[in-house]
Amino acid sequence: MQSLDLNLLVALDALLAERSVTRAAERLNLSPPAMSRTLGRIREAFGDPILVRAGRGMVLTPRAETLRVGVRDLVASARGLLEQGRDFDLARLERTFTLRASDALVLAFGPRLVMLARGVAPGVRLRFVPEGEEDVEALRDGRVDLDIGVIGETGPEIRVQKLFRDRYVGLVRKGHVLCEGEVTPERYAAQTHVAVSRRGVGKGPIDKGLEERGLARFVAVVVSTMPEAVSLAMNSDLVASVPERLAQAAKLDAFAFPLPVRTEDITIAHAWHPRFEADQAHSWLRGCVRQAFGEAG
Repeated sequence: MQSLDLNLLVALDALLAERSVTRAAERLNLSPPAMSRTLGRIREAFGDPILVRAGRGMVLTPRAETLRVGVRDLVASARGLLEQGRDFDLARLERTFTLRASDALVLAFGPRLVMLARGVAPGVRLRFVPEGEEDVEALRDGRVDLDIGVIGETGPEIRVQKLFRDRYVGLVRKGHVLCEGEVTPERYAAQTHVAVSRRGVGKGPIDKGLEERGLARFVAVVVSTMPEAVSLAMNSDLVASVPERLAQAAKLDAFAFPLPVRTEDITIAHAWHPRFEADQAHSWLRGCVRQAFGEAG
C-alpha cells in the first residue's frame, strides 16, 4: 500500500459506515463530486475499489469489510488524542453528529436542541435520520452517533440513559364533540380514529383495553408517523392517540385528554457506543439532549 494521507481516514470512515458516496458526503458536509474524488484517492492508496455498485446501491469489498472496525476505532482514538491536553473550545468545534429519532421527537424537541447546540457551537451540524429497520449495528459502526427514542434490545456494551417517561393521551381538534364532558370508554369508542403503525397495523393496547370492556373502536386511517396522525386529527373529526410530553412540547393548538383505558407508559432514552464515553464533544451533545428533552431521572 502506498503512503496514506491521514486526512483521508475520516472520509474512509464515513464511506465504510454509510456505504454511499452521497450519504458520506452529507455526513462530512462535502459535495458528492468532492467525495467521489476522495474515494478515488482512497482506492489508489489501498489498491482496492472499497465500494462497488450492487443494483441501485453500493456494497463494501471484502478488503473494505476487514478495514471497517479498525478505521472506525482509529478515527475515534485520533479525535480523542487531539482533544487531550487542550482547552475544549465549543465555539471552534466543527463536527457533524448523526442522531436517529422519530419524526415526532424531532418535531417536538428538535427546535430546542438545535437552539441549544448552535447557541454555543455554531460550527456543529446535527443530521437527523429517521427510525427504520436499523439495529444496534448503526451505533457500533458509526453510522449513528446517538439513538433517541424508545430503546429496545441493545448489545451489553451500549450505554443507555433515560430522558423522561411519557403516557399516551387522546388528541382532537378544538370544537370536537369530545372537548365537552367526561370522555368515557363508550364515548371514546364511538368516535372515528386514526392509528400510527409503521407496519400498517390498526390495533394495539388501546383496543385491548376497550375489548376488556366489551367495546371496539373504528380505526378509519392508519399512518406511519405521529405527525401525520396529529395533522389528520387537527384537521378533521378523527381521534389520535399521542405521547403527552410530545404534544406539550410541540405546543399543539388542540385538545388533549386522558385515555379512558389503561396503557403502559413509555420511556424515552438516548443510547450511544462506549467509544464516545470520554469524547468531550459527544459528551457535550448528550448534555444538550438531556437539557432539550428533559433531565434524566
